[in-house]
Amino acid sequence: MGVGQRAGVFWRWWTAGTTSQVGSAVGAVALPLTALTVLDASAFEMGLIAAASYVAWLVIGLPAGVVVQRLPLRGAQIGADLARAAAVASIPLAWWWGHLTVAHLVVTALVISFANVLFDVANMTFLPSIVDREQLHGRNSLTSATHAATQLSGPSLGGLAVQALGAVPTLLVDAASYLCSAALLRTLPARRAEAPDRWPPMGELIRQGWRFVARHPVMGPSMWAATAMNLVCGAQFALYPLYLVRELHAPAALVGVLLAVEGAGALVGATLTPWITARLGTARALVVAALVTVGGAVLVPVGSGWPAYAAFAAGNVVFSVGTVVLSVTTRTYRQIASPPELLARVMATVRFVSWGAIPVGGLLAGALAGLVGARATLLVFAAAAAWAPLALLLSPVRRLRDLTDHDRETGDQPAVAVPAGR
Repeated sequence: MGVGQRAGVFWRWWTAGTTSQVGSAVGAVALPLTALTVLDASAFEMGLIAAASYVAWLVIGLPAGVVVQRLPLRGAQIGADLARAAAVASIPLAWWWGHLTVAHLVVTALVISFANVLFDVANMTFLPSIVDREQLHGRNSLTSATHAATQLSGPSLGGLAVQALGAVPTLLVDAASYLCSAALLRTLPARRAEAPDRWPPMGELIRQGWRFVARHPVMGPSMWAATAMNLVCGAQFALYPLYLVRELHAPAALVGVLLAVEGAGALVGATLTPWITARLGTARALVVAALVTVGGAVLVPVGSGWPAYAAFAAGNVVFSVGTVVLSVTTRTYRQIASPPELLARVMATVRFVSWGAIPVGGLLAGALAGLVGARATLLVFAAAAAWAPLALLLSPVRRLRDLTDHDRETGDQPAVAVPAGR
């Protein structure tokens, strides 16, 4: 495939992802507001819905890497898009027929969660097959910046749409975005990995991926740092709408704007990541980013009235900047340092552990908020965010400038040495 063709494939892949991300960002506002305003959901029910949205990483996160390795990557992504579209569209149908319940929202979130697992692992594995390894850092920064932009615009659009149309009809936008994504992905070339005559047992394949990540002096600590951050993210996903609506009494349009501020922080983080890593080094940038997230998490639940809105927005931005710097840097390192035959399983292992913490955080936060309130619970989880920098400072990462320095020290060179600023 020529350079021009590879670029065309990448941009169609990027457009498909961007389309579905905008719809998902709109749905991320519409779904919790459906639970709160249409079904009057409790704090625990909100935590249950948030947990259901990510619990699949705990259930099939590890096998997903093996499953994706055996499936056509394009087909896996298209199938996941269609499943998500059907699940989201079922909510307006149930509402129009008068049968919508919190249980329906939980089941829908579960279906989307399982589809997301397969889609994300396939998507992350697909990217290195259409992009030169020397361009991976830049392309990862671009996709993170795009995701941030959709997070910035999507919730604002979602809040306005909910204000104008209602929470339930707005979910149709999310369903339509998945159908558009599937149609675009259908135009990409099929990518089939070389299959052996006889696959090893699934358990052995899973263990190979797990051992590689868990025993790696850089990937292992980075995974545990991400896990701590995602535990906090799970609590935030569950409690932010509840905190804004029930404790700060924010209207729907303002809820959308305040949730969208996270996208502004993510956009800043994705844009600055190459600059930050070039000057600090990728390893040092990870430690600084983890420390920054702690400060942002503490700031979120401070104050009352309009000062509380300002603190929420500022804390959300700071937390997002740190999260994105860590995410882009560690994802790029995994893609260049993992053996190609292990890449899908490495990605799945990291997501299983780190994203598996999100539903745990959501459930714990929902239960705790029912006892002490959303504000106090957010402060408890802000303290838990300190485990992220600790995981890095207690590992070999603390003495490195760049993550790839470890590979050079041990003689285990990554497939391509990517400069930090690329």
